[in-house]
Amino acid sequence: MRAKSVISLSTGLEDAEKVTVAFLVAVGSAESQRPTLMFLTKEAVRLVTGDIARGTACEGCPPLEDLMSRYLAAGGAFMVCPICFDAKHLDKAELLASAELAGTVAMWGWIGDEAANTFSY
Repeated sequence: MRAKSVISLSTGLEDAEKVTVAFLVAVGSAESQRPTLMFLTKEAVRLVTGDIARGTACEGCPPLEDLMSRYLAAGGAFMVCPICFDAKHLDKAELLASAELAGTVAMWGWIGDEAANTFSY
């Protein structure tokens, strides 16, 4: 089995280029058949609510909705910091089906005792 990848993202659409880079890394990992998890904190928790992950960060950048679709199609998963989510008074009913409210203990449980590639944005 290929090594797992965890991409930690704390930035939301206030820095769409950083979000795009994080998603490009996540898509590359997931499409390479690596178990891939995006751990979302701070403003990034909004990206998996409703129809938020939209837009194109820069000329030549792929649209965020395309990256999200590719990530999900390749089996990518999301864990969303429940503290951050609740602090922003977001609606749990708006959370994408592919996203799970789960904290750092759950993230470490997902990683387990295996090596993991980690990236932070």
